[in-house]
Amino acid sequence: MIYEDEILMLVLGLGVLTFMLLNYSNLKRIVLFKLLAISFCMFVAGCILTVLEGFFWEDALNFLEHTSYAAGAIFMAIWFWRVFGKAGGAE
Repeated sequence: MIYEDEILMLVLGLGVLTFMLLNYSNLKRIVLFKLLAISFCMFVAGCILTVLEGFFWEDALNFLEHTSYAAGAIFMAIWFWRVFGKAGGAE
């Protein structure tokens, strides 16, 4: 079954991804932008898999969806750690 909120999240994610591609030259100035972009792409992949699981292979696509969200969160955590974590020490 497909829900409206899943379609809306997919449309918004694809819209932001399109914006990122169109403005890549400006966005690549962000420190370690590739890590951040990979993280976002993993989240968009999760949205795509969420919609697809409504049509076929529900269990397999659900597993891949959650794996994609987890990978996106890991990449984002790495980006945060590399950008903000090294500046201060643990005191």
